[in-house]
Amino acid sequence: MIFDSILSTSFINHLELVDSVRNQLSPLIKKAGILVGEAFLRGGKVILIGNGGSAADAQHIAAEFTGRFVTERTPLPAIALTTNSSAITAIANDYGYDQVFSRQIRAIGNKGDILIAISTSGNSPNIINAVYSANSQGLTSICLTGKNGGDLKNICGISIVVPSEVTARIQEMHILIGHIFCEYIDSLYLNSYDSLK
Repeated sequence: MIFDSILSTSFINHLELVDSVRNQLSPLIKKAGILVGEAFLRGGKVILIGNGGSAADAQHIAAEFTGRFVTERTPLPAIALTTNSSAITAIANDYGYDQVFSRQIRAIGNKGDILIAISTSGNSPNIINAVYSANSQGLTSICLTGKNGGDLKNICGISIVVPSEVTARIQEMHILIGHIFCEYIDSLYLNSYDSLK
């Protein structure tokens, strides 16, 4: 009985939130996805960051770009800054955990690149610092957040704030949005794959 209730409630809450995201955020999702596509077509890269489950989402989306989503296409330059344990622990030890992403962005971020910053609360200091670094270097910052958007909402180029207070539901929407970006990118390269590979 308990499991049945959890199962039913989870599906209902998920589907209700999908509808809310589609109705409220589709224009922002479209705008962000187009910017990601344009960056790749210009030869830029996508940098992704997040903590905890959001780190896993960052790595997941980066893998879809460098590998493939559905369509066979050229591999695309994307990197999740969550994967280099030596860099993360060295920077955290020497400068503090709030600098683990911003210093990496200062090292590898270029004007015209995209930063996708993922934070369910929008208040993680290391994510906020990274966005400031990205903005100062001419990257376009796209933030996937939830709840009220936190401090990130006011500093990102595009803030996609999932209208939920539940971390799990917010994360489900973040990966859905990431997959929408991936499908759009696939469509851009579908007809040009042979000339790019």
